[in-house]
Amino acid sequence: MNTLLVFGILIVVGFVFGELANKLRLPRVTGYIIAGIFLNPEVSHLIPVEFVQSTSTVTNFALAIMTFEVGGTLALEPLRELGKGIAFMALGEAELATLFVVIGTLVTLPFLIHIEGGSFISTYLPLALLLGALAAPTDPSATLAVIHQYRAKGPVSFSIMGVAAVDDALGVINFSIAAALAAIFAGNAALRASAFIAPLIGIVGAVVLGVLCGMIYYATSRFLREESEGLSIVAVIAVLSSCYGAATLLGLDQLLATMTVGVTVVNLGRSRDRIFKATENYIEPLVFVLFFAISGMLLDFQMLFKFLPLVLLFILFRSLGKFTGAYAGATLARSPQKVRRYTCLGLIPQGGIVIGLALIARQIPGLASVSNILLSVIIGATVIHELIGPLTSRIALQKAGELPGEARKDPSSKKSDA
Repeated sequence: MNTLLVFGILIVVGFVFGELANKLRLPRVTGYIIAGIFLNPEVSHLIPVEFVQSTSTVTNFALAIMTFEVGGTLALEPLRELGKGIAFMALGEAELATLFVVIGTLVTLPFLIHIEGGSFISTYLPLALLLGALAAPTDPSATLAVIHQYRAKGPVSFSIMGVAAVDDALGVINFSIAAALAAIFAGNAALRASAFIAPLIGIVGAVVLGVLCGMIYYATSRFLREESEGLSIVAVIAVLSSCYGAATLLGLDQLLATMTVGVTVVNLGRSRDRIFKATENYIEPLVFVLFFAISGMLLDFQMLFKFLPLVLLFILFRSLGKFTGAYAGATLARSPQKVRRYTCLGLIPQGGIVIGLALIARQIPGLASVSNILLSVIIGATVIHELIGPLTSRIALQKAGELPGEARKDPSSKKSDA
């Protein structure tokens, strides 16, 4: 396998599809994912299966960069203005998405899909709990790509990124609880204590590690001249790679750790805007092409078609929970009307962390009966979410009047903002 040639094909095809999508007034991210589906070994034979199976290093690096950028959106000054709204919306949309998926799956799953050798308590209930937990996180990277492509700026953009950053942490907590309960119902009660305690240690430890790495970068950046963007990027890559690797080695949540690095950096020092701007301009375009194209290449069409009813149910119930919870949370926080109406549309994308958590479920012995089904459903739903998510995000930002050069589409926006 000529790895460099494969990377070249992947980047060229991804770039071409991204530009075609842009010409059609679609987000480039959508084009990248379609390029990945086109290059999927089950569709074409341009990319070897061995390459697709060995892309974890690339995707992990991409996730480290993207979560760092997401953390960089959480500067404390603007967060104080919209902080209450973000907290209420994140809690509402994450927990209601979990609740809607659990209840909806339990009611409909036994009638739609027969799982051989499974019973309601030992199979269907654990699967519903795990799917519900994985409904909470939002993949902010797709929305981040849309925001950067169109230079969007405003309360809806900020709210989407803030809520997406918070609900990833809520999703990890939900998953730790769901994994413990699922293991108990599956008949492996011995896992109860470790299933609750280990993830909590992973969350706290990830935050501590992220703060430490962020302070290391800040201390290092003070010795770099302001015009040394190249060296600043090298320092960021070094810190994020070390942070992600250390979190993996210590059994901590890697995405939460690298996101915390971004939060720490953006709230320290005067050069915080410079490094995030440099990352956006020089690293992000390549990262987005690779990550989203590889996501499309990971789709297993056989498993997707087999569990397609469950995939569609998951998408439906999750979306209903996200919309209801985000609107309710924004209403309780008395957020501006356009934040209430349009933030939920930016919370559709999903990927990255949920695939990682689904892979973690495969490592728990008590969940062997449902983990393969879980992974297939999540990957299938992720690809669909990543295809429609950028489109709904663009609609949200357009209607909110946060796309420069485009007229406000919501006729009531002026009245709502008054």
